[in-house]
Amino acid sequence: MMPLKKNKVILGLSGGVDSTTAALLLKENGYEVIGLFLDVLGNNEEGAADARRAAAELGLEFIRRDVSQRFSEIVINNFCNEYICGRTPNPCVVCNPNVKFKTLIEAADQAGAYYIATGHYARIVRNEQNGCCFVEQAQSSQKDQSYMLYRLGQDILSRLLFPLGEFQDKDETRSLARKHSLFNAEKADSQEICFIENKKKAYVDFIEKRGLKSRPGDFVDRKGRRLGKHKGLINYTIGQRKGLGITLGKQAFVTRLDPEKNTVTLGTNDDLFSREVISDGNFFVASGEESLPADMAGVRLQAKIRYAASPADAVLRQLDDGRVLTLFDDPQRAATPGQSIVFYLKDDNGTIFVAGGGLICSNN
Repeated sequence: MMPLKKNKVILGLSGGVDSTTAALLLKENGYEVIGLFLDVLGNNEEGAADARRAAAELGLEFIRRDVSQRFSEIVINNFCNEYICGRTPNPCVVCNPNVKFKTLIEAADQAGAYYIATGHYARIVRNEQNGCCFVEQAQSSQKDQSYMLYRLGQDILSRLLFPLGEFQDKDETRSLARKHSLFNAEKADSQEICFIENKKKAYVDFIEKRGLKSRPGDFVDRKGRRLGKHKGLINYTIGQRKGLGITLGKQAFVTRLDPEKNTVTLGTNDDLFSREVISDGNFFVASGEESLPADMAGVRLQAKIRYAASPADAVLRQLDDGRVLTLFDDPQRAATPGQSIVFYLKDDNGTIFVAGGGLICSNN
């Protein structure tokens, strides 16, 4: 591997206004920036064209890398299998450490660049006591994307830059893009799942076209009594009220999906609340390990059970089977298996940073 230059950075360039503005900021700060377009589908000509145009406007070297095979094997397969098993996955959480940032690091090593960067709204903070780097919440609480980045290890965090982390909001990003007459200053935000059309229940068609079927089964109440027939587990998620396809004469919510019995449990809104959430596949940033660090057990912190949730006060406990129990002060609504729970700590300076997280496997 060639020597890595501290003034050289590989930036994930999607062609959108966030990554393009991030590249602009890096260039203005004296970095030699190379724009890398990650083609997760292998045929994204429109996205590649926008990224190439953005690079040309800023005078950047441009690289296009086809990562579709890696993306399909790791992200799409996980996405489909999770839904079939009655869980609700977040593909970005899987993609970030295993595809996006892994590819950026590989490209940086090949190009002799020390740093990598993206247009995420987050910041990097270094703990002077242990030398570890962590993802800090963005200046903008509305745009903060730290939740999606909890599985990044020290090998990535120590070389990562987030140029947009200090921005107050998306308007500030667009304002800077307009000031420099960037072609994508008004470009709409990207859709929620990059490999699926942004329309209702499109993910169900996507999964079934890959040959995976979800069998019809029974709706049941909390005591296991049959209420009617459901269309297959992939059509439902915890907390869902609309589109159930059953009339009970009162409001009903999905409170549990059981892949072994192939049942969907319906209950009341109150049934969705719980103070206890159990997670497996946990990752703690400082250690890079799955087990709860001893210095975090029983410590007051905050946790989020979904991207859009507000951080809530809680403590963590290590369970004998290796999983982690999060005990919230206040009951949380609709903790959903397959989604991530992310843990935040505050240091002596008041900095709020991501300490780790895991995949929700049950709520008690």
